[in-house]
Amino acid sequence: MIDNPPMLTIHRGWKRPDPTLIEAFRGAQTSHLVDAMEGRGAVDYRIKPLNPASSFVGCAITGAAYPADIAAMFGAVHEAQAGDVIMISTDGFTATAVLGDIAAGMMRNKGVAAFVTDGLARDKAGILATGLPVYCQGISPNSPALNGPGTVGAPINLGGVHVRSGDIVVGDEDGVVVVPVEIAETVLATLARIRVAEAATIARVEAGLTLSDGAARMVAAARIIGG
Repeated sequence: MIDNPPMLTIHRGWKRPDPTLIEAFRGAQTSHLVDAMEGRGAVDYRIKPLNPASSFVGCAITGAAYPADIAAMFGAVHEAQAGDVIMISTDGFTATAVLGDIAAGMMRNKGVAAFVTDGLARDKAGILATGLPVYCQGISPNSPALNGPGTVGAPINLGGVHVRSGDIVVGDEDGVVVVPVEIAETVLATLARIRVAEAATIARVEAGLTLSDGAARMVAAARIIGG
């Protein structure tokens, strides 16, 4: 490149959703949310909570980090507001951590709802002690640098999912789901129907059901060979 980029670039001007809209997703099961979005929306299966009992809901604030660098992470901490979910893409870099217990404590002090990355974390015991829900690919003691460049606020790809600052993010023990803010109301309406249908099906299973209606129709229409 002709010129070196700045150490940190911050994109502002994006809008956070109404807190009431975000709160409507609290307690939503990630698998139900995926069903409400035509079977997609969850980040890569390797991105899992350090504490399996973790759950959260919040507004995404994005960051794109160069390998082994945490400029974007700290830029996102600076820009974050209470209730935000910091989402840091490292392009899946796994040679060093992108978060440690001290940074997690800073996020907790700002009221951040959760931290999600396709990279690694370190200082697991210290992170767990902060109570901050952290979702990552794993743990490594290797330390990062603060050299940049990093970008905050711009769209990213994290774990195979397109994420924009202002999208709604939900996490539980199964993983993390990103709900594009422009379809959030529609997803909520579909989610309500899915919950009702799920509860009805569970009741039928507990009463002895062995095959779903759809699967039963498929079997009934199957071509039978032999026997």
